Amino acid sequence: MNDMWERLHRFWAAGTPCGVATVVSAYGSAPRRTGAVMICAPDGTVAGSVSGGCVEGAVYDLAQQVVQDGTPVLERYAVSDDDAGAVGLTCGGTIEVLVERVDRQSFPELGTLLRRVRAGEAVAVATVVEAAGPVRAGAHLVCWDGGTSGTTGDPALDGDIAAAARRLLARGRSGTVRAESADADSRTGPRVFVHCVAPPPRMLVYGSNEFASALARQGTLLGFRVTVCDARPVFTTPERFPDADEVVVDWPHRHLAAEAAAGRTDGRTAVVSLTHDPKFDVPLLRAALRMDLAYVGALGSRRTAEQRRASLRAAGVGDDRLARLCSPAGLDLGGAGPAQTALSIASEMLLLRHSGSGDRLSGTRGAVHRESPAAVLSPSGAHHR
Repeated sequence: MNDMWERLHRFWAAGTPCGVATVVSAYGSAPRRTGAVMICAPDGTVAGSVSGGCVEGAVYDLAQQVVQDGTPVLERYAVSDDDAGAVGLTCGGTIEVLVERVDRQSFPELGTLLRRVRAGEAVAVATVVEAAGPVRAGAHLVCWDGGTSGTTGDPALDGDIAAAARRLLARGRSGTVRAESADADSRTGPRVFVHCVAPPPRMLVYGSNEFASALARQGTLLGFRVTVCDARPVFTTPERFPDADEVVVDWPHRHLAAEAAAGRTDGRTAVVSLTHDPKFDVPLLRAALRMDLAYVGALGSRRTAEQRRASLRAAGVGDDRLARLCSPAGLDLGGAGPAQTALSIASEMLLLRHSGSGDRLSGTRGAVHRESPAAVLSPSGAHHR
């Protein structure tokens, strides 16, 4: 996703306007989720997608219109009706797409956004998608921990939006917020889409073997920044792990402690031990289970897993912390070997991240995807759903 912002910034810096389409809500079986972006460049090229192909042509045409007149448009696309000329999502679901012109005049805060993204900071872009009162559609408020740039047009609302944006940033989620109107004659206030632009989550893979190589490849595909670490220099080389962002020679527990102390781990970080050696994985897992991490897993047989848990208990790890350990790591997909084991582990990470059921979709009913409802901001700044 950060590559898309870099691409957009290149046109912005050159003074060239672009049409930018963003999915601000998605329901049902829509193929792309909230925050998906498509950039329509003036040279006719397109980057990104808002639907996986169903409505891209219509969105592209709309973007050309918006670039010409400069007026943002919020368009809704749902399942096509019987009219052969209707534009809709053949795969089902519903999406709302905000199409706006982006240039130095319409989005002067983009430079600030890119500087902070390049510095590795988490940033939220709040964009007004439905105007009300002094708040105009297309206005931007860029928010980060400790500061903002831009305005929605209402200084009082800016503070509420910034607070809501930081809450979403802490969860790593994009979403919409709706301000309740203080005017008794008005049913609703402005609606704002908060797009969270965060550094990629980290996957720390400990152990230099074929399973680590396969998991590094899987992690990269899923958008993680992958580090492979092992204490044995002869096995721990960049050539053996071409898909990893970095390869480090160090004792696993020492490396993890240093990363945590430097503030490079957070609640989105995944730690996986593939060492098969108690002298490496017990100190590592003891440290990891005391941290606020998204996932802590360890490869091994059930017998190894029980022995590992006993060693961790003896090392002072309580049962409440041990309950967070995924060992043996992964879901029961029936496969074997490095590539299929990596897929099993990555699947378990996604299951926990999104609170999925793990059931086969063909055997379940209801929407394929779930969308959180918009948060509501009262005029006093209270926040509820």
